[in-house]
Amino acid sequence: MMLIARLVRITFIGLVKLLVGANPRWEASAPSLSQTIYFTNHASHLDTLALWVALPAEIRKQTRPVAAKDYWGCGRVKRFIALKVLSAVLIEREVSRHNDPLSPLLAALNQGNSLIIFPEGTRRTQAEPGDFKGGLYHLAQAFPHVQLVPVYLDTLHRSMPKGSWLPVPLICTVRFGFPIALQAGEHKKDFLTRAREAILSLI
Repeated sequence: MMLIARLVRITFIGLVKLLVGANPRWEASAPSLSQTIYFTNHASHLDTLALWVALPAEIRKQTRPVAAKDYWGCGRVKRFIALKVLSAVLIEREVSRHNDPLSPLLAALNQGNSLIIFPEGTRRTQAEPGDFKGGLYHLAQAFPHVQLVPVYLDTLHRSMPKGSWLPVPLICTVRFGFPIALQAGEHKKDFLTRAREAILSLI
């Protein structure tokens, strides 16, 4: 099983580079093995793979994408890809008295993993990200030592937009911005606005 997962992983990396490039551009920071939350815009089925592939191999090994359990946890193939190939953290999208969607993320961070998250929570057809939900704020509160790196995925909203199943070959640039941090006493709304603006600055 591990061999199959490794072969699929290598295939995915090759296909993503062939179809969309996923060329990294570290505009205001440098690759670091420090524990990191990469937060990015969400416009395509390829978003997770593009950012994951753009990371250097050693960083990629310790970085886990966050994915919706109701989609990626259903079916043997999707679950295999999510858990065995990408080592994704699966979360429930619905909040209830018995369910905290952040629990698996907090556990992964406690284990020393880095994360890839989409603060909007859902895909959009526009180039600009929508309003952020509160998850990023709560993670920053719980793990102040983990750096928060904004990322902008260029062109993927046109390469494989919501509703599309086949990618249009367009070169995607993955732009990494300057790390931000939650300031002492900063309100959630102000922090989330600043985090979104950090991504907008990369467009």
